[in-house]
Amino acid sequence: MALRRGALRITVTGALLAVAVHMSPGIAAERNVVESAVPTILDGRLQLQTANGNAELPVHVTQDWTQPQPSITRAVIFIHGWPRRDLGADDYVGKKAGDIVTHTIFITPQFLTGPDIAAHQLPDTMLRWSRDGWRDGYDALAPAAFSSFAVIDAVFEKLADKKLFPNLQNVVLAGHSAGGQFVQRYAAIGHGEQPLAAAGIHVRYVVANPSSYLYFDDMRMQADGNASRVDSTACTSAGNWNYGFARKTPPYLQQPFSVAALQEQYLAKDVVYLLGTADDDPHGDAVDQSCGAETQGANRYARGLTYAAYVRYLSQGKSAHRLMEVKGVAHRSYLMYASACGIAALFDAGSNADFDDASCNPANSPQTATANPR
Repeated sequence: MALRRGALRITVTGALLAVAVHMSPGIAAERNVVESAVPTILDGRLQLQTANGNAELPVHVTQDWTQPQPSITRAVIFIHGWPRRDLGADDYVGKKAGDIVTHTIFITPQFLTGPDIAAHQLPDTMLRWSRDGWRDGYDALAPAAFSSFAVIDAVFEKLADKKLFPNLQNVVLAGHSAGGQFVQRYAAIGHGEQPLAAAGIHVRYVVANPSSYLYFDDMRMQADGNASRVDSTACTSAGNWNYGFARKTPPYLQQPFSVAALQEQYLAKDVVYLLGTADDDPHGDAVDQSCGAETQGANRYARGLTYAAYVRYLSQGKSAHRLMEVKGVAHRSYLMYASACGIAALFDAGSNADFDDASCNPANSPQTATANPR
């Protein structure tokens, strides 16, 4: 697919650095929300074992996963966005998708920060992260150094338990915006697939409208389809976590590690990039305007197209990763998930009679598909 909108600028100029330093009104407003306490804490608790003993995390689960669930064949895990407030995707998608969710369990973890703990007077055992730390896979600030990615490892391990889920066939980890960043980085370095693979359970990652992507080297794609190296003297952070592996990787990614091995594993995974074609405002809410993100493209949509081209460049066109574009939708998680392409990505149901775009069936669309918002 030819790279379209938002031509990539490889050389970061002084003017671009000025843009990166300046905070747009949208980002400022979003940050005010992010730094305030969430209004709602999810009702369930995920119990976790840490080096400091027991810890817990809020979670909403649509079935009782403490008891055997033989009717469940698919699990969908939704990762919320930066403000930690978009927690109802399971309900919205369930209503839109209809009967195809009958045999699905939805799981929604909630990653908290210090203000959340204080405002809701939560116990000391409740895990809490820095504002950005949970998104990037870093360790919790308290009560133990426990990575947000290790939370997904624990969820995967529970789903792999054949005593609880004897007929589970598919697990989908999906995230929008900051949740999409979380999912894409976890797909690249996560440890949790092994017990699922041993149980014969397939894993898919749905990455929706993230503000940036994790790259495996310093190459970035240009509008003409060629790759060019980032000018690291102009943007020293372009290769750092969470844009690359040069520095500041989370402790979860244990040293030493091989970027080449991680790249090979990532390209072999089932990853769907779900992009809203109208998510193209370079100054929209919480669009990363740092120079590291700007080397990836001008806006979320352009960065997604560029990364899809990068995956094809790395894999020489042999990766099974798929790009699905939702026409006319901007930065709206529920509209993305409930579109024909969203339903296809989550449930392999793009050719279902309830949806009008059969091209969004991943089996029929190995590279690119489009859908109208529903």
